[in-house]
Amino acid sequence: MIDETTVAILIKKAREAQQHAYAPYSHFSVGAAVLTEDNRMYTGCNVENASYGLTMCAERNAIGSAVAGGCHMFRALALVGENPDWITPCGACRQVMEEFHIPEIILTKSNDTYKIVSLRELLPHAFSL
Repeated sequence: MIDETTVAILIKKAREAQQHAYAPYSHFSVGAAVLTEDNRMYTGCNVENASYGLTMCAERNAIGSAVAGGCHMFRALALVGENPDWITPCGACRQVMEEFHIPEIILTKSNDTYKIVSLRELLPHAFSL
C-alpha cells in the first residue's frame, strides 16, 4: 500500500504536469504521475487534437514516458483535473494500466481530496495475457 507522503508527492507532480496540458477543445486539463517499482516518478498531461481520436490522455503520456525511460513495473498512478467530482481514467487508459499491472490508482477531486482504488475496481474484465 502506498503511503500518504508518496500520494501527496504524486498528486503534486500530476498538478505540475497538468499546467502543461494542451486542451483547446475540451478546456479540461488533466495531469498524471506514475510511480515505478524503483520509486521513480514520471508525469504526463493530456494533448488534444482536432481529430479527437488522436488525443493523448495524461495517463498514457505518463506511462509512455516511464516506458521510454526503461520502466515497465509500476506501483501507482495519480490522476488530477479540475472537477468537483472524482477524475477517472477513460477506458483506453484503464486498459493500458492493465497492460502494465498498475495496482493502485489515485483518483482526485479538484480540491485534491483523493481516494485510492484498485485497477480491478476500474476495469473488472480487462484484456490481459
